[in-house]
Amino acid sequence: MPYLKTAQLLNELENELRLQSLWSSEKPSEEAMNDTSPFSCEAMSFENWVQFILIPKMHHLIDSTQSLPTNIAIAPMAHHVWSSKQSLHTLILIFDNLDTLLSEQR
Repeated sequence: MPYLKTAQLLNELENELRLQSLWSSEKPSEEAMNDTSPFSCEAMSFENWVQFILIPKMHHLIDSTQSLPTNIAIAPMAHHVWSSKQSLHTLILIFDNLDTLLSEQR
């Protein structure tokens, strides 16, 4: 399992979110955290979903050596949300790399 590389990409993701001032100091409401829409898009911003749902869940899977997702598609959402902002293209690239890594044949 590609735990190390996944953890590195998650760290890159967090660092880039911070660099772009998209890292929040306030956790979304409990209601938002329980939203079941794709990417919780009806209750929070995409970057909040990444920070408060994706990153912690992925770190939990890595820390407990559970199976990582093998067919993910987060990059299309990143492209949709951030493609018009040139300064955020590094974030999109990180998601492209994460999707590719986790979707590779093992």
